Amino acid sequence: MRFLNYVVLPTGNPLFLFGGIALVSAAIAANAMAYRRLSKGTKAGTKGIVLSLLCGVVIGLFYPFVAKALTGVNHLGPYTVYFVFALGAFTYFPLNYALMRRPVSGSRLSIRDYFQGGPAAHAWGVLGGLIWGMGTICSFVAAYTPMGGPATSFSLGEGNTMISAVWGVFIWKEFRGANSQVKHLLALMFMLFVLGLVSISLAPVFG
Repeated sequence: MRFLNYVVLPTGNPLFLFGGIALVSAAIAANAMAYRRLSKGTKAGTKGIVLSLLCGVVIGLFYPFVAKALTGVNHLGPYTVYFVFALGAFTYFPLNYALMRRPVSGSRLSIRDYFQGGPAAHAWGVLGGLIWGMGTICSFVAAYTPMGGPATSFSLGEGNTMISAVWGVFIWKEFRGANSQVKHLLALMFMLFVLGLVSISLAPVFG
């Protein structure tokens, strides 16, 4: 998917860019191996794997459209692109309701169940949405700059995976009581993440 972004607007050093993507991919693989060793005896369901792959493809395909909107004759600016993107995000409401009524796993939910959560829980959700929105705007602005480009901007977005890993390891303590092999995999994961993101960041510099 990053390759499509690079085809739309080839900016940045491809060696640093795709080398960094390979390192980030290796970090994600190390994270998956750590989770697998932590939860021996449990197997991922086929439905979950298929949905993860499909969602990955959908998420990967949307950014080339952003790149096309930011280039060419009479192209849009990054803030206008984000406004259109935000309008599209309103499809979340019917889609979310459909998933509540027919969840991937667990029992059905209703709108009433949503309001069972306290104000603090919803406030964290709103704050998360604001942070994600600001990050998306910054990503679009970076994709619009001649030095950055959509391939580098989208690839740097993989930093969000590292942030989620940090929360899982240090905040939620998901690996509490893990053996040394799991801890070594986690250390390798963070090292690969950092090296990969540094490499992607250097791609525009040496482009």
